Amino acid sequence: MTNLFKPIKVLKGVAEKRAKLYENIGVYTPFDLLYHFPRNYIDYRNPVCVSEAKLNENNVVSGLVLKKVPEQRIRQGLSIYKVLVTDGIDNFYVVFYNNVYAQEALVEGGRYIFYGKVTFSYTNYEMNTPQYIREDSDIVFKPIYHLTSGLTNAMVSTNVTDSLKIFESEPYEFMPEEILAENDLCSLGDAIRNIHFPKDSLSLEMAKKRLIFNELLNLQLGMRMLRERNSESKAGAVMDSSNDINKFLSGLPFEMTNAQKSATNDIINDMCRERPMNRLLQGDVGSGKTAVAAAACYFCAVNSCQAALMAPTEILAAQHYKTLSSFLIPFGIKVCLLTGSLTARQKNNIKAEIAQGEYTVVVGTHAIIQKDTVFKNLALVITDEQHRFGVAQRNALAGKGNCPHRLVMSATPIPRTLAMMIYGDLDISIINELPAGRIPIETYAVTGGYRDRIYEFIRKHINEGRQAYIVCTVIEQNDTDLKSAVEYKDKLADTVFKEFNVGLLHGKMSAKEKDDIMNEFKEGRIDIMVSTTVIEVGVDVPNAVVMMIEDADRFGLSQLHQLRGRVGRGREKSYCVLVTENHSQEAKKRMKIISSLSDGFKISEEDLKLRGPGDFFGHRQHGLPCLKIADMTNDFEVFELTRSIAENIISEDSKLMSPKYQGLRGEVQRLFASAEE
Repeated sequence: MTNLFKPIKVLKGVAEKRAKLYENIGVYTPFDLLYHFPRNYIDYRNPVCVSEAKLNENNVVSGLVLKKVPEQRIRQGLSIYKVLVTDGIDNFYVVFYNNVYAQEALVEGGRYIFYGKVTFSYTNYEMNTPQYIREDSDIVFKPIYHLTSGLTNAMVSTNVTDSLKIFESEPYEFMPEEILAENDLCSLGDAIRNIHFPKDSLSLEMAKKRLIFNELLNLQLGMRMLRERNSESKAGAVMDSSNDINKFLSGLPFEMTNAQKSATNDIINDMCRERPMNRLLQGDVGSGKTAVAAAACYFCAVNSCQAALMAPTEILAAQHYKTLSSFLIPFGIKVCLLTGSLTARQKNNIKAEIAQGEYTVVVGTHAIIQKDTVFKNLALVITDEQHRFGVAQRNALAGKGNCPHRLVMSATPIPRTLAMMIYGDLDISIINELPAGRIPIETYAVTGGYRDRIYEFIRKHINEGRQAYIVCTVIEQNDTDLKSAVEYKDKLADTVFKEFNVGLLHGKMSAKEKDDIMNEFKEGRIDIMVSTTVIEVGVDVPNAVVMMIEDADRFGLSQLHQLRGRVGRGREKSYCVLVTENHSQEAKKRMKIISSLSDGFKISEEDLKLRGPGDFFGHRQHGLPCLKIADMTNDFEVFELTRSIAENIISEDSKLMSPKYQGLRGEVQRLFASAEE
């Protein structure tokens, strides 16, 4: 094994304690550390005079060290070390706290470039604890890394330098030479070295170009290989297209939208082909995805096959069970619910009937992927809110059948460009219109000064027999001014809304606790639900008509839209009130967008422009590779280029087994292996 892939403790100065700190940021080997790219750089190229510096902001200032001021002891445990510096026009003090070594390292008569926050007090300029380099240093850019408590930038830089020495003594290149030449890409060694310690702007840009290209090409090769593997498989059940679903459609209590009909046709056509379907059904909250899923289950039933739908929580599974039952039972199709909270006897009875084919449609949580759950003829697997399941869970469900058709449902509207990247191994159907008669949710953005008026607005609706949500950003109080769900709930229950029943829901609760509290809310025994974003995707409570979101500026637009979708599920007019104390232009712009738009796909496009895809979902997409440097907002042209190159490579060598592409194969496997961790 090369030293690059040995435990990080192979590096000088990295013992057990520092190795544990590195684990906190996902770094286990020197190779991982080389791919722990800087989040930013200090640019020392253009220093300014201290009088021209922006006060209370970080600046680059050059100067000549005049003298060192003797140690000043302010109080026990705090010593200040000052150095007097001149930029040739004005003098300023460089100040260090409890760090005599930083003062000693500066040589009187030496010229340095300092980076730090400039302040002005009385008649003196100061820079507190700046970073600095010698003026004649070869360093132009100094990397700044994502850290964890206990790790310093200097530690990481030193360890990266040692990792680079290993890489340079054991160099390798996985990209075919003609691809490097055709796309004007530098070597991997140059890219890794210059992403950490660039010599100049051009070196940095070339490094980024190569590493972004790597990441997007490897991503798309992996997605193409998954798609190819799927296309080579033969579906366990090829449906008969003559078994149409017109009877089901005519029996619905409503007419499907054109988008629903189109998605249904996509799915039916897929299930009539020899290769197994692998399709994403994407639609906004309330767009009618479950009706489309029911049509797919009906088509399975008339073809004498079973279908299974897996939801991430028991309460969501119960909701799907109720909805699918209402659609399918009138046609004599038996539907069952299998969850972990059933008694052992109930589970055994249901599982026995599933194995005998008594139930055509099985709805459940991870209980349906347990080893003793056996299907007689499983032909369709549906996973709801796919990103909540890991790859292993999704594959385990599919493994219950003989290469079944797969349908993935998501209520998170994603711009098509991003969907192409994330779901590159899936065909995509989008439901981009809402059913007729849907009442829009009125959305208002206000400051905290309106909080009492909002409380009265909530009280009015509860007195009329309705319910409300109040969403907070954090669970427990900390040193920030963000609203804490626990303390906020107690305050409301004890004072503002003491005449009502106030509930609490957050992610640290067990699955059973969350299900129990949501059931109480759904049954009307709780008037106001104080919650974190755990309700973002969840149960329909038609009686909930008001949502108040505290610190709304802390959420992405798409996440706010998902949260807002928890109200407006019934026939009553519903409202969402966004509360923020952030008066910045950016915050005002974001609040205006969410207040004026109701189309989740348009909102997601705006969200992507504002935030980029890195935190687009508010949480990591399980089972998908995590991109470290590529950004779909800025790198879409590279994405398109690498997609074309990936298609050509796969058409030439679908499994990347030739010597020419074996290096790429290893990189693709490494990227996708990290997604399953």
